[in-house]
Amino acid sequence: MTEKFEVHEHDVLVIGAGGAGLRAAIEVLNQGASVGVVCKSLLGKAHTVMAEGGVAASMGNVDPADNWKTHFRDTMRGGKFLNNWRMAQLHALEAPERVRELEQWGALFDRTDAGEIMQRAFGGHTFKRLCHVGDRTGLEIIRTLQDRGVQLGIDVYMECTVTRLLKDGDRIAGAFAYWREQGRFVVFKAKAVVIATGGTGKAWKITSNSWEYTGDGLAIAYEAGAELMDMEFVQFHPTGMVWPPGVQGILVTEAVRGEGGILRNKLGERFMEKYDPKMMELSTRDVVARSIYTEVREGRGTEHGGAYLDISHKPAEYVKRKLPGMYHQFKELADVDITKGPMEVGPTCHYTMGGIRVDAETGAATVPGLFAAGEAAAGMHGANRLGGNSLSDLLVFGKRAGEAAATYAKNSGAVKIEQAQVDDAEREMLAPFDRPNGESPYEIHRELQDTLQKLVGIFRNEGDLKEAVKKIAEFKQRAGRVHVDGSRLFNPGWHLARDLISMLTATEAVARCALARKESRGAHSRIDFPNYDAEWGKKNNIIIKEGGEMKLRERPVPQMPEELKQLLADEK
Repeated sequence: MTEKFEVHEHDVLVIGAGGAGLRAAIEVLNQGASVGVVCKSLLGKAHTVMAEGGVAASMGNVDPADNWKTHFRDTMRGGKFLNNWRMAQLHALEAPERVRELEQWGALFDRTDAGEIMQRAFGGHTFKRLCHVGDRTGLEIIRTLQDRGVQLGIDVYMECTVTRLLKDGDRIAGAFAYWREQGRFVVFKAKAVVIATGGTGKAWKITSNSWEYTGDGLAIAYEAGAELMDMEFVQFHPTGMVWPPGVQGILVTEAVRGEGGILRNKLGERFMEKYDPKMMELSTRDVVARSIYTEVREGRGTEHGGAYLDISHKPAEYVKRKLPGMYHQFKELADVDITKGPMEVGPTCHYTMGGIRVDAETGAATVPGLFAAGEAAAGMHGANRLGGNSLSDLLVFGKRAGEAAATYAKNSGAVKIEQAQVDDAEREMLAPFDRPNGESPYEIHRELQDTLQKLVGIFRNEGDLKEAVKKIAEFKQRAGRVHVDGSRLFNPGWHLARDLISMLTATEAVARCALARKESRGAHSRIDFPNYDAEWGKKNNIIIKEGGEMKLRERPVPQMPEELKQLLADEK
């Protein structure tokens, strides 16, 4: 390959610097391999920071009866048994050890009187299981992993966006990227790549996700031949801020409900009594989100179209100590004192359960040399994720993917990258400047967000989903004609033109899978098919690129061994 571009070489390239990416990178270094971490934004600004409530692990510090079997059972039940059982098992078994490791690396958790890590209740968990740091747990995890990585001498390429995976024959050989600041292109050579780029929330209008979350990792993996799985399952977190408009969608942690917060409609009724009288506010996220949505739709919503979440019946000092982040967030952004009155909340697009199909033990995708972990990987959460399981997921599988990627890199020969691939990737990126006139990417993005919010939201039906697939096809045509003004320096329009392609790939997969799944399960609710269908409980939807087209296949859900079936039997 000619040295036309800046080139960096590593054994393993990790794309994404959230919890999963950093944990993977640390593990690669532990294995004695070299690692580069590419992140779209600044280091430390990952979505892991927004995970407030805690990290789920059956430590048994508060409820001694808790163990991995109960955690496994809760996870499978929450995921409506569509989970990859082996991922759920490994997760439940290894989460406590990963949390203790964080503690050894300097993470400061809240404590019980006996000095153990404190654990709180959370939706869908049988026991108090969430290890936390007030309501800033994700921030503490990122701080700890970052310190650890820097100490080990990790190479980080910040504000750098990967637009394509490069291959040597069938196997992965690296990635093509650009520096967001100057628009200069850069080539990474690597024997293995770990994708840890999170989800796709920026394609929806109301979301807790920030600008980086455009499904880049899923799109480049799909283009490189990887399979995507169960993309229909998009989680709407029940409680995002709904007012004022500037903060719409910003997360209100489930910890508010874990610490005793109560949901009421505008009539003052505690409406969760109707929808889940046993678990009430601590029901699973899909149930609470649908309940709020139903209250609003039936005319019992609050002034700005949400519900009231109230924790003001607790002592003010308790609230400020347990939920310092929420107290300041509402005070500063909405001028509401949550110790004195209710918050106005509503569902917000939050998490993608679907993603790249991976091997449970190693995080390996279907393309040799490609691995994925965290939210970008599918299987662990099935049809609906339990709160707190994402933080333990990224620790457990970040470590496993890093270890497997390092081993793969050590055992494979040097990679060659053909110049033609690189030239093609460059041409693709420069195309929007070369078109004399065309549409603005902002207009298409706005229409895409409106379309998904309306047609592929909390409740879905066949007509809406068909319309969504048709519209996404039109958006793809239009995105291929986008024109961008100015130079490559600091050009947000150009960045969005690229992100748009990723979002359209990922959301086409969501809409196609949602249209195919003719049942309601977990986060996927079909008005026209409101019930479970046992047949659909036996298969996962798979998306793959064939002959330049997006194709949908089905795969049987992996069969669980008898002893684990037994664990779940008493729950059925």
